[in-house]
Amino acid sequence: MKKICLFFGSFNPIHIGHLILANYIIENTDMDELWFVVSPQNPFKDKKSLLKDHNRLDMVQLAVKNYPKLRASNVEFSLPIPSYTIDTLTYLHEKYPEYSFSLIMGEDNLNGLSKWKNAEVLVKNHQIIVYPRVFEETNKQYQYVDHENVSVIKAPIIELSATEIRAMIKEGKNVRPMLPPEVFEYLDGSNFYK
Repeated sequence: MKKICLFFGSFNPIHIGHLILANYIIENTDMDELWFVVSPQNPFKDKKSLLKDHNRLDMVQLAVKNYPKLRASNVEFSLPIPSYTIDTLTYLHEKYPEYSFSLIMGEDNLNGLSKWKNAEVLVKNHQIIVYPRVFEETNKQYQYVDHENVSVIKAPIIELSATEIRAMIKEGKNVRPMLPPEVFEYLDGSNFYK
């Protein structure tokens, strides 16, 4: 059975931190592929700063083209909005019964996992790979951290944020080192985030 790891996000824009993390997971776990699932709308995020879905998908496709085990996925584009992870997983299991799907999430998301739609089902039926994040959290008592399907990995911590990158672009600052070269070229020739 092919093992697919799902990395959900708005990727607004995808940056080198995302690629470093994805590559680390592919090289240090038993996953066969990692799919960047471009989310049309995260129920917990404001939509006004989001680039159009197809622009964000284009950037992810450009970013992963030289990584044979990384893919861009638009699976959520055809699903009801807002997108809930459990609904996407149900759809993927029906469409690809020969694959097993795991999730990756930041340590900060693990803290709020109990608020997710059908969190118990999610954790019971899927492996969750948790990567470290730097964030202010006084009470690191995660509900699912000891669950057999949750594994915390020692991935490198890359303190880059798409929000910060968008702000720098708006201010006319150089963001070239923070983006995959193809994504930088794509944005450089546009008015995106300006």
